[in-house]
Amino acid sequence: MVALGAGLASSEFFNMSSAHSDRLDLLRVWLTQQPGLADCEVALASGDASFRRYFRATAGGKSYIVMDAPPEKEDCRPFIHVAKLLREAGLHAPEVLAQDLEQGFLLLTDLGKKTYLDVLTSDRADALLRDAIDALIRWQLASRPGVLPPYDKALLTRELNLFTEWYLPRHLGIGLGDGSWALWETTCARLITSAMAQPHVYVHRDYMPRNLMYSEPNPGVLDFQDAVYGPITYDVVSLLKDAFLSWPAQQVEGWSRLYWEQARAVSLPVQQEFADFQRAFDWIGLQRHLKVLGIFARLAHRDGKASYLADTPRFVRYVMAVAPRYPELAPLTHLFERHVLPNVAL
Repeated sequence: MVALGAGLASSEFFNMSSAHSDRLDLLRVWLTQQPGLADCEVALASGDASFRRYFRATAGGKSYIVMDAPPEKEDCRPFIHVAKLLREAGLHAPEVLAQDLEQGFLLLTDLGKKTYLDVLTSDRADALLRDAIDALIRWQLASRPGVLPPYDKALLTRELNLFTEWYLPRHLGIGLGDGSWALWETTCARLITSAMAQPHVYVHRDYMPRNLMYSEPNPGVLDFQDAVYGPITYDVVSLLKDAFLSWPAQQVEGWSRLYWEQARAVSLPVQQEFADFQRAFDWIGLQRHLKVLGIFARLAHRDGKASYLADTPRFVRYVMAVAPRYPELAPLTHLFERHVLPNVAL
């Protein structure tokens, strides 16, 4: 999700398709029916990597966020469900104040205008990431099986396949021969086996600075509607190996160790030895990096959102910083050396 910032200039705000304009008219009518919002002002707060859009409605000195999720494209119910779970776990997630599932509108509390991505600097990183780690641990402590969809083999496989469906053929123009397909299938099997062997907890699935708001209490948590029950290291990797900014390896290891120590202290089922935790962290990170390469390529080539391509080299660097350290992942290293590195400017 794009940051819930101050909104766009009026000329850009009204430069939208007729379908978007029609939905905005419906949304305005719906808002007038909500208490205290009859005369509210509405501005576009953000777009989304999906079909959702977010508006900021202001009235009487108060600010709200309105989600516009076309019901033929998006289902608001997972958002409502996970928002409730987050708030019950003690996290600062939006409260759903009103809903119209038939039209695809939600009225939410406003968590602010600044994301972690807006305020993360080297001198503030420790404090902000400690807050994010504390919140993540509260989220994981609330975990119960059967409440969220499983992050199972089928879903892990679909996500990995985005790399060979979109990044390689559509973005790099590369088709894999039989030998390279064998490398890929071996890689997938090993990464999925590692993921499924991890202890499972609630997984936000995109717990990264762009989806954390700088707020009180800190952080506010957004973009959680795809949450699942899955590998315990997934969200901490998302936080520390971000899509839009990178940290030195020594800092990442320090923060990951901080998470591991705090998780052990409250009896979360992390690995008993840090080396085992680090391996699980690295391997689930690779699954995520490969998935995101595919997603960003799809956003660009299918959905016309080319800006995401600027960050794809970051994920290539993430892969090449980790895979060569593990002999079992030599197939992935060889595949990248053969097909990706010659075609990507790092």
